[in-house]
Amino acid sequence: MLDKFSNMLKTSDTQFGFKKGLSYNHAIYSVRRIIEHVVQNGSTVNLCAIDLSKVFDKVNLRALFIKLMQKNIPVQLLWLLEDMICVCFSFVKWGDIRSTFISVMYGVHQGSVLAPFLFTIYLDDLSEICTPNCG
Repeated sequence: MLDKFSNMLKTSDTQFGFKKGLSYNHAIYSVRRIIEHVVQNGSTVNLCAIDLSKVFDKVNLRALFIKLMQKNIPVQLLWLLEDMICVCFSFVKWGDIRSTFISVMYGVHQGSVLAPFLFTIYLDDLSEICTPNCG
């Protein structure tokens, strides 16, 4: 099913995460080549690394759906995604005691087949912002 929407789910070529045939090795190689090129031409390099280990839990779902709408995802698919993602509840269990259900308003479901795609779409703007304008 995801193949049918691959054009709509396309992200920046400067983003390496969760893409078929790419891994962190490709990202590291690209960064090293860029740094070597800049330094060899007599310039300095400023590098910023961002730890995204907890970001799955922090995804703002409203912002994610705005980004999906900007990619012209069909309304029917948006409705389906909304039902899958936004109608999510959790509870806290301590011993034999369970809390009332709590609505989960942030984050993409880790372990979901869709989570990596939604995550890369959510972060795609960051990739575009961090790409230098070489033109």
